[in-house]
Amino acid sequence: MQFSKNKLFYAGIILIISVTCKLLFAANIAWSGFSPIMAIALVAGMMVHQKRDTFIFPLIALIGSDIIIQLLYITGQFPFPGIYGYQLLNYLFLSILVLVGWMLKGKNYTTIIVGALIGPTIYFLLSNFTVWATHGGYNRPINLNGLLLCMIDGLPFYKNSLLSTLLFIPSFLLVYHGVVQKKLAIKLP
Repeated sequence: MQFSKNKLFYAGIILIISVTCKLLFAANIAWSGFSPIMAIALVAGMMVHQKRDTFIFPLIALIGSDIIIQLLYITGQFPFPGIYGYQLLNYLFLSILVLVGWMLKGKNYTTIIVGALIGPTIYFLLSNFTVWATHGGYNRPINLNGLLLCMIDGLPFYKNSLLSTLLFIPSFLLVYHGVVQKKLAIKLP
């Protein structure tokens, strides 16, 4: 992958936004799930030309923000750890969203909206199923009713994921074109 100075600057902006959102929103249950990470994965899948390189940006953003949160947690400045059990599943689910971005690759606004709706929906279903299957949905029974209750428990996170993805996809496209291509546009290259 060829990294120009402008692309590295863009990647730095994305990392800063990811960490800032985690610091501002993750600890507040009403805002938990409001994160640019899904948008980063979808945009990477839609924009990065070399398929093998599409996973780099979202994983760096997620791992980087997780490490920073972990360091803040260790020093008593954040209420929960950034590194925890089942974290690799989050990275896997994020990688699935990159694959969704591959399938949505195109140059129209419909693609952007579809990606912003499909990505968080897939992540919501996978992550809540995993929470239910591995933890009993935090005291939810391991049966169909328990799965439904676990999905309902996750609706506030899902709402915030949808809102943030709808906000961040066009924002990242605008910043990309402004920083890397020196023009204002919300389109896929």
